[in-house]
Amino acid sequence: MRLSDCHNVEDFRKLAKARLPYPIFHYIDGAADDELTKDRNTAAFADCDLVPSVLAGVETIDMRITLMGREIAMPLFLSPTALQRLFHWQGERAVAAVAEKFGTWFGISTIGTVSIEEIGRTISSPKLFQLYVHKDTGLNRSMIERCKEARFDAIALTVDTIVGGNRERCLRTGFTSPPRLTPRSAASFAFHPRWTLNYLLRDAFELPNLKDHVSAGTNTAISVADYLNTMLDQNMNWADAERIRADWGGHFCLKGIMSVEDARRAVDIGATAIMISNHGGRQLDGSRAPFDQLAEIVDAVGDRIEVILDGGVRRGSHVLKALSLGAKAVSGGRLYLYALAAAGQPGVERIVGRLRDEIERDMKLMGARNVGELSRANLRWR
Repeated sequence: MRLSDCHNVEDFRKLAKARLPYPIFHYIDGAADDELTKDRNTAAFADCDLVPSVLAGVETIDMRITLMGREIAMPLFLSPTALQRLFHWQGERAVAAVAEKFGTWFGISTIGTVSIEEIGRTISSPKLFQLYVHKDTGLNRSMIERCKEARFDAIALTVDTIVGGNRERCLRTGFTSPPRLTPRSAASFAFHPRWTLNYLLRDAFELPNLKDHVSAGTNTAISVADYLNTMLDQNMNWADAERIRADWGGHFCLKGIMSVEDARRAVDIGATAIMISNHGGRQLDGSRAPFDQLAEIVDAVGDRIEVILDGGVRRGSHVLKALSLGAKAVSGGRLYLYALAAAGQPGVERIVGRLRDEIERDMKLMGARNVGELSRANLRWR
């Protein structure tokens, strides 16, 4: 399979599986326990049908929205994800460049492999930093200050990872950051020489937002679950979130909200936005899909806070269904990670372009000339 054969997210998933050593692929692809929630995240969209309108004069489509104070060219953006230079040597640099080309938000993770400062100086499009709150309060303060100096537009506080989910694929493959050779994994690295040579000969792998405070993940191999379980503050609470919002002083998002009660509390502490997310099914297996929770959260707080649907998105039609239910925007991680792993920046550019084209085409087929014309009148439930 070649890049030109990839027309959708699943095509890129297959190509990524062929090109990555198996511990790396299964880290991207895997989730918690029986992976029921991961699968439900996408399946939920199939329970809802679109009802199109015709003869609406749709030659010109306007997909622009304003999210967290910045206008973007389409209502889809690229969620922050960790460890991107493990998947392809270009990592966050490739994803950031594509986000800038398509005029949308780019998110970088605390556990990213390119620094806050580099992203701040290399792209002018909207930038989001995903903050994991560590036990080391000095590290937390440092990352917030670095985001201010790098002129990031928003911080998203991750609220659903105070412990790591039971990611059994990672247990079976022995995945760590940085990768640790085992007798079993060595063969997979050897049979993927392009990935292995890029990892060994390109810039040394590191976690630049963390390395001055902790060696784990950069110089000391550690599993993601062990990192979350030992490094993050499990006592984080709503008062801490409100204090972080005040310290940051800019647009502030909570990533990982799944209940109406928590959405209301996000409003109460002054958050700008919430991301309805279950961390791609990587945390609590058996939890609801974000799309299943969207309507009741929008009904409760959608007039007071920006609601973002995050997770399970594979098609432009998924984006339209979420917007019709009341989401302000939609985001996703695996939808571009497979493409990054498969082909670097050209892969990310191809899948984001495909999804953008699907959104535009589907809006025309729906008879919607702009995002504001999408509503629940367009939807029927099975």
